[in-house]
Amino acid sequence: MFTSQGPTVRELAVQALSSVERGYDLLSPKFDQTPFRTPDRMLDAVEETLAQREGSFEAGLDVCCGTGAGLGMLRRLCRGRVTGVDLSAGMLAQAARAHPEERVDLVRADARALPAKLADSYDLAVSFGAFGHFLPAERPALFAGVHAALRPGGLFAFPIGAPIPPASPVWWAVAGFDAAMRVRNAVWRPPFVMYYRTFPLGDVRADLLAAGFAVETAPLDHFGRRGDGTPRWRLLLARKPGPGVPRRPPVRQHEPA
Repeated sequence: MFTSQGPTVRELAVQALSSVERGYDLLSPKFDQTPFRTPDRMLDAVEETLAQREGSFEAGLDVCCGTGAGLGMLRRLCRGRVTGVDLSAGMLAQAARAHPEERVDLVRADARALPAKLADSYDLAVSFGAFGHFLPAERPALFAGVHAALRPGGLFAFPIGAPIPPASPVWWAVAGFDAAMRVRNAVWRPPFVMYYRTFPLGDVRADLLAAGFAVETAPLDHFGRRGDGTPRWRLLLARKPGPGVPRRPPVRQHEPA
């Protein structure tokens, strides 16, 4: 499916009837041949925006790193070691093959309970495409763990899309997918948590503030703007208070959410 090297419909069905961890273990050898991998265009946009606004960092953390699509970006942004964390051993195995570099560490862990050894270790944390796997009630634990992993002044950055208008066919597609997943999880165990509409900016901002972050956003103008002038994608920047390390001043203004 998707490409000749990608998973078949049967393989995707087996994944969907598994747990999140087992499903990604099964999908991992072919994951990068699916549209689920974070596009290079998004990675490049985030990297450029962070480099322009912040300069470089010392150590970096990729939360739910999957097969390691974001680790190359982190290595370029960070002078020191970078770490990828994921629950799936299969995805981490693929990441290890893609990034054999000595200064890349891979840790198998649940992002809702990051290991204590990661505390106060990073200046930058990122995450791409994983937040649909966390129910709203799980976000506080997720954000608290990232907050603890960052040094004072450290930054948690991730892209977040504008709301999809109900008139768009995409809205109906993702609404239908979420509804199907809710039915699946109501009648089948183990659950496979993956929803597209459970991560709205307002609620996410509130949970980040409650976790102790200072929050702002920057437009990712690489993806254009909607008819009302608002960006199609923003980079959410959640900073752990503290002196941190000296940063270069921003080169462009952030926009209010």
